[in-house]
Amino acid sequence: MKTYCLTVSCVSRPGIIAAITGCLARNSANITDTAQYEDRATESFFMRMTFELVGDTAINALSNEIGKVAEGFSMTWAVHDESEKMKVVIMVSRFGHCLNDLLYRWRIGALPINIVAVISNHMDYQKVVVNNDIPFHCIKVTKDNKPQAEAEILKVVEDADAELIVLARYMQILSDEMCQKMSGRIINIHHSFLPSFKGANPYKQAFERGVKLIGATSHYVTADLDEGPIIEQDIVRVTHTQSSEDYVSLGRDVESQVLARAIHAHVHHRSFVNGSRTIVFPPSPNSYCSERMG
Repeated sequence: MKTYCLTVSCVSRPGIIAAITGCLARNSANITDTAQYEDRATESFFMRMTFELVGDTAINALSNEIGKVAEGFSMTWAVHDESEKMKVVIMVSRFGHCLNDLLYRWRIGALPINIVAVISNHMDYQKVVVNNDIPFHCIKVTKDNKPQAEAEILKVVEDADAELIVLARYMQILSDEMCQKMSGRIINIHHSFLPSFKGANPYKQAFERGVKLIGATSHYVTADLDEGPIIEQDIVRVTHTQSSEDYVSLGRDVESQVLARAIHAHVHHRSFVNGSRTIVFPPSPNSYCSERMG
């Protein structure tokens, strides 16, 4: 039996869960997992539910019934086929650790996505990408051609019917127009020293200041640089016995892991944007093993 994922967000009020579960029960859907959260500060409700169809009901017919329920609550909702892998475009510049990590996870099946293209403003990783039978696009970006370059990037995304853009250390600032057009569909990764250590060589700056923790943050991209809703974070401890080169190596590892976990949350529809922050449901026991492979 196929498994589907229903995501719901709306203004919180009594009866939401009862209305949805009742609709699924009437249409021979077996609920396999559910998670919900009420944000009392914003009076918002979020839910993620997985289910199987055990009768003769078609998913289109069920979606129509869910739509009738959703209308009564002014819900934002969607039904996703869990067997369909999300189409993803990866963008990278000259730091390849996140790209290489994502390619490896994708290749062994630990990252359930369909990488439809890799875009870079340099040629460094063309061979790596092409050797994985993935289309590679080198789109140079300068101060003078930025609008044309972004239009070319968006054409690649649209032609590939991509649902998500991953900035795997893509060292270009996206325009406000592109951020708005792809709102909630661009994920970025960076070290967590910002804003304390800005500019070049943040790990060298961290070493010189004697930090004891190195971290990474993955977030949705907005027009405010590196201030979008946070999806995933992690840290690793460092000591005075380690060099600045060790900091760089450890930083690359934690960046790769955090980005992979953020992508997992997004493609499994566990992440909901809630104003300037996110609601991220943990992996369910049923999907824990497959998701934690990342």
